[in-house]
Amino acid sequence: MLILASQSPRREELLRASGLRFRVATPGGEDIPPSRAQSFPAVVKRMALRKAESAAYRDHDVVLGADTIVVCEGRILGKPADAAEARRMLRFLSGKRHRVYTGLALVSGSRRRVECERTEVTFRSLREDEIRRYVDTGEPLDKAGAYAIQGLGGGLVETLQGCYTNVIGLPVPRLLRMLAEFRQAGGA
Repeated sequence: MLILASQSPRREELLRASGLRFRVATPGGEDIPPSRAQSFPAVVKRMALRKAESAAYRDHDVVLGADTIVVCEGRILGKPADAAEARRMLRFLSGKRHRVYTGLALVSGSRRRVECERTEVTFRSLREDEIRRYVDTGEPLDKAGAYAIQGLGGGLVETLQGCYTNVIGLPVPRLLRMLAEFRQAGGA
């Protein structure tokens, strides 16, 4: 059985849409701030593995952990604490390219597989009234980088290079490949 170690409704939706059967488990522990010595891919891979390991069940289950960050000009943009911070993030992203990294970890018994997906997103230049109206919808308040590409925030995007579902929080094509290879290698 596939176990999703995540509280993210977006990850659940993406897994359902991919046709996978799964159960949800709440990952344990607190988020660990990234080390300055680690690369962004290393940060998300470490967090994804930590989530998967914290929710591990029976040895024959495959536990999926995922962690997504938005990075612009070397800064990690997490979920905004409030509307004012969401506006600041969107102003910062306006007219710029940023990267979205998602770490994926699969855990089954003593077996581990961890990978990272990267997508580049460029925002068009945003007017202040657009930012205000978007933040007033409430959509950006629980999203890394303060936007949801699959919602109204998709209108902020000028270009995307890479995996669209990665920007939502789960790179489905990579995950499906990883699961097939993981199961083939270990019979899980």
